[in-house]
Amino acid sequence: MTPSAAKSIVLVGGGHTHALVLNALKAAPLAGADVTVINPGKTAPYSGMLPGFVAGHYTRQELDIDLAALCRRVGANLIDGKAVAMNLERKTVQLENGTDLNYDLASVDVGITSRMDALPGFQKYGVPAKPLDRFSRQWDRFRNQSGPKHVAIIGGGIAGAELAMAMAWALRQHDDAVSVTLLDRSKILSANSTQTQNRIRRELKANAVDVREGVDVAEVTAASVIFADGTETPANFIVGAAGATPHDWITDTGLILDAGFIEVSDTLETSAPGVFAVGDCAHMGFAPRPKAGVYAVRQAPVLLQNLRNSMLGDALQMYDPQSDYLKLVSLGGKRAFGEKRGWSAAGHLVWRVKDHIDRSFMNQF
Repeated sequence: MTPSAAKSIVLVGGGHTHALVLNALKAAPLAGADVTVINPGKTAPYSGMLPGFVAGHYTRQELDIDLAALCRRVGANLIDGKAVAMNLERKTVQLENGTDLNYDLASVDVGITSRMDALPGFQKYGVPAKPLDRFSRQWDRFRNQSGPKHVAIIGGGIAGAELAMAMAWALRQHDDAVSVTLLDRSKILSANSTQTQNRIRRELKANAVDVREGVDVAEVTAASVIFADGTETPANFIVGAAGATPHDWITDTGLILDAGFIEVSDTLETSAPGVFAVGDCAHMGFAPRPKAGVYAVRQAPVLLQNLRNSMLGDALQMYDPQSDYLKLVSLGGKRAFGEKRGWSAAGHLVWRVKDHIDRSFMNQF
């Protein structure tokens, strides 16, 4: 079959899956489709290189995927704006400026946030680690300013630990009067294997990161993190890295959700026919997986094929996520830790592997 009329395809968000879909359109255009991308900004930062950027190993430009250039190459329209609502009945996406954009097919790839809106003082004084664009700008400003530097990271998962080591490394290249504290209400790295926990704990210590576990953060101010027992720790750069939080506007879309994330089938389609979701904002109920960029990358060819098949009225292709993958963690300096299926290693060679993988990903664009 061939599509009878031009279809409007709206890609909501410039996440890794959508960037790869756009890139693939250079070789395999979607005939009969008008493609529009909605993203707050003309670039999208690549999460895999964020710790390296924080540590000073990459420039801000090296971190960015140029969505505007990608769209120009494939004849897609880029709207520099933020989606704030979807109307499934009318098939529209609403932008922050009030504009409604019609779609025949849509895909959502807006990632997650690590905002802590319920924590007193965080909205004013804290910096969520995600979205990455805002975080990278504020970190750049902080590390280049003069004066004492006291960093606190709230959330002791892998992301928080990785950021803590990168920040400690970067700041101590220029000043010894630095403190970096990693905070968790229970135990850090609790979702990881014992092997990974032990290695990362040693690396945190080697980077002089102060780990404080079993602490309940009650409030943040311009100069400190205050705990529920009344004690506090100095901090003039406070990062929220505790867990993955879905964007608020998704709640009101009418899509079936799981803990706020968009439930998708094994075809990456949501509960609304013709609407897909990928990357960290999606929940793969058919095969639950942790939030990791490797799944977003592998979803791209399936999403592109299913947009094409939806236009043609053909059956949708299934996505089969891998059960395990190589986990690579930056360790502050140009060293990294890698773990997969019980195997692990750390050091400069692992960093070179990670650097090669990350640069190869970016070189596609």
